[in-house]
Amino acid sequence: MGKKIKHFKLQPLVNAKFISTSFATYEQEGIEKSWEIVEAHDSVAILLYHKEKRSFVLVKQFRPAVYLNNENGMTIELCAGIVDKALSLAEIAKEEVEEECGYDIPLSNIQKITSFHTSVGFAGSKQTLYFAEVEERMKVSEGGGVDHEQIEVVYLPTEEAKKFLYDESIAKTPGLMFAFMWWFERN
Repeated sequence: MGKKIKHFKLQPLVNAKFISTSFATYEQEGIEKSWEIVEAHDSVAILLYHKEKRSFVLVKQFRPAVYLNNENGMTIELCAGIVDKALSLAEIAKEEVEEECGYDIPLSNIQKITSFHTSVGFAGSKQTLYFAEVEERMKVSEGGGVDHEQIEVVYLPTEEAKKFLYDESIAKTPGLMFAFMWWFERN
């Protein structure tokens, strides 16, 4: 993890698998308007709390879009994945937890928190947020993702999480920040 990135360049997107770009035109209160839109899959994310370690289970990974802003590209995020298969959202969350973090959680232990829209200025995809507690006995692999995702599992002790929230040197998502606030509000 954290290997130096080489030969990074931007080029036109052709034959996209996960997103498409569109140019929307519309009329609002008699005024002709337009907007550039990225159509992307909805997603699920899951806040994992490890009971024995008293820690959140997060993932660290390289994000090329973040690299454009900080020349590092490493983010700390909730376990998450796109909705691109014929499963319930909770089933997709369960599958992502096993793939990325290595825990096999009973579906009945996955609790929906809420859903919200992300990147509303250009995409507006919907993310559904879940919560589950994990225990070491649920560990079935080291995680790390599939298809060369290179995901590193990170354990963040809950007593360090509030400091983490405000540490601007760590790239993180608003969904992760909201999930932590939700957890602290109820604990």
